Order: sequence, then C-alpha cells, then structure tokens
Amino acid sequence: MPVEFLGIGGTHDGSETHARSGGVFDKEYTLRLARAHEDFGWDRVLFAYGSGSPDPAQAAAYVATKLDKLQILLAHRPNVSYPTFAAKTFATLDQISGGRLTVHFITGGNDHEQQREGDYLTKDQRYARTREAIQIIKKAWTSDEPFDFEGEYYRFADFVSDVKPVQQPRPNVSFGGSSPAAYAAGGAEADIYCLWGEPLAQTAEQIEFVKAAAAAAGRTDVPRIQVAFRPIIAPTEELAWEKAYATVGAIKDRTKGGRPLTRRHKLTEPENTGSQRLLEIASRGERFDRALWTPTAAATGGAGNSNALVGTPETVAQALLDYYDLGVEILSARGYDMLGDTIDFGRYVIPIVREEVAKRDAERAAKTNRAPAEDALAVDG
Repeated sequence: MPVEFLGIGGTHDGSETHARSGGVFDKEYTLRLARAHEDFGWDRVLFAYGSGSPDPAQAAAYVATKLDKLQILLAHRPNVSYPTFAAKTFATLDQISGGRLTVHFITGGNDHEQQREGDYLTKDQRYARTREAIQIIKKAWTSDEPFDFEGEYYRFADFVSDVKPVQQPRPNVSFGGSSPAAYAAGGAEADIYCLWGEPLAQTAEQIEFVKAAAAAAGRTDVPRIQVAFRPIIAPTEELAWEKAYATVGAIKDRTKGGRPLTRRHKLTEPENTGSQRLLEIASRGERFDRALWTPTAAATGGAGNSNALVGTPETVAQALLDYYDLGVEILSARGYDMLGDTIDFGRYVIPIVREEVAKRDAERAAKTNRAPAEDALAVDG
C-alpha cells in the first residue's frame, strides 16, 4: 500500500508558538517553504482557508508555476463561490499545475467564522450543501454536455465548462470531519477522508465509521484515509521532550488571559466535533500509544491539527507506521517552526517510513505469491 506525506503550504512564517515576522502573504517565504517540501521528499502541501487569509487558490497557483513536482491540496469552502465557478477555478489550477491538484472541501465547524463571509446555515445544512457542491463540481469536471441541477441549495440550467482538468476523469476530492453528518457526506463523496491525529484505538474507530458511511451510500470502494499530526523531533528522546515542553510553554505564553491564537477558534468549548474529541482525549491523559502527546491540543483549544508526536526521528517514524498499519495511506505533518521542521522531518523521518513501508509491501506480496503454491501443494497431497 503506498504512503504519501502532506505538509503545509504556509504563506508566512507564523505559527502557534510565534507571531509572523512579515506580511500575511510573504511571497519569498511561501516559495521557500514549498520548495523545502519538494526538495525533502514530501508529496504535497495544503493551502488552507481562513475568512481573512490570502486566497489559497492564487497562492497555490503561484507555487505551481515555480515548482515542477510538488502536488497541491487546495482547501475550499463551498459558501464562498458558486459550484460552477469553483469547478472552473479548480480545472484552471489543475491546468496550471499540470495535473497536480486535489481539492479539500471544508464545511466549517464554527458558526461565527462562517458568518464572517455571510454563511448563516446550520452545521448539518452546511454538510448537505457541501455534498451538493461536490456533486456539481464533479459533474462539471467530467461532463462535455450542458446539464441542469436543482437541489436544496443550488439551482441552475444548461451549464457546461469549457475548461477541463488535466487529470482524468477528474482531480481527487478530499474531505474531513468527525460528526455523523461529516461521515455521511464524506463517506459518500470523498476520495480521501481526513482525520486529526488521535490515539490508535479512536483512529481505528473513525476509519470504521467512514467505511460504514461509504457502504451506506452504495459505494463499493472506500476513501483513502489521511491522519494529521504535529511532529516534535530531536536527536535524543530527552531533547525531544525538552523541545515539546518548550513548545507548549510558548503556546501558553501567547494565549495568556484566554487570548485565542486565531480569530477562527476560541480556546474553550469549541463547536466542531473534531476539536471536542481532541479536548476529551486530552482530559484523559497526556501520552497515548508510542508517541502521541495531547498538551499541544489542550493549549490551543483543540484547534485543528494539534496533537503532537514526540521523540527521535526513529520513534516518530515508528508511531506513524502504527497508523499506516491501521490502513492510513496519507500522513500529514506540520511543525511549529514550519520551514526548519519541514526540512528535518523530510530528512530524518520520511526516509525511515518509506523504507519500512517498502519492506511491509514486499513481505505482503511474498505472502500473496506463496499462498497459491501452498494451496496447490495441499491439493496435490
């Protein structure tokens, strides 16, 4: 089973531990960070979405024109543009990148953040709208004939897009969420289902939810699973844990007095199920399994990808392989010093994981090839 690595396509050098040093869209830093991913063995980077952030599609297009191999995961909220327009934007970006685009659909877990751009639907309504939008965009990518659509949230007639993606039949669709409504929508429509890093037992449980949702939607296949972490690595275990506690200390310094790290996410009582799950896990303990550490999630209010993996490169690589053994095919990682951690993770962790995955795949293939011969011997005997 192949393994892929997803990093972050940041547009400035700020993170939870420190404020950015320049503008919110630093072109030089954006390209430097993306190039570090390409040079150090990563497969793709995520260009995230925020109501006040730079347009991720244009940032992604800028990077795509400068780099030749790095793939793009573009975050998109369906409330910000009509699906027919979005389909053309994505197809154009796939053309610009030479077929390197995947689109990550964000439904939105925070009412206030959604309302900043005029979205007043309930959470369950947003999921239903996202599902409609994905269906329309898929059809716009693949249909050569004009088509009509009349759903609960969108209605149009006689649309056909003249621009088509390079990828055939279409780019992949990525989706995330941890609520029943999310499983239903993503299980039905996603090629890739994204989860935040949780203990192995909870991750296995969520994978089963996704599989069940895909089956309930009538699919014979299942989405590929992606899981996201915040790696904290150092040459020794002692240094890694020193770095981990310093990281949480820096986060707490920035959140003194209950100050949120971003306008999108408050530190307590988050609305979205994924963040609620992270805080519940953190309430049960700091360390789980081989290397999962929850204080980074607790300190940020469970904001997004926030559980850490702490240890030497070997320890963190083995922890990632534990998730691979659950069926996780895409490993997402983002450090707190985005550029430096991208290089270190790519230099020291990714090669270990890829080597071990290759060994597992070879062993699995050998067993598969041996089985028919063993069956024949049993029959002959």
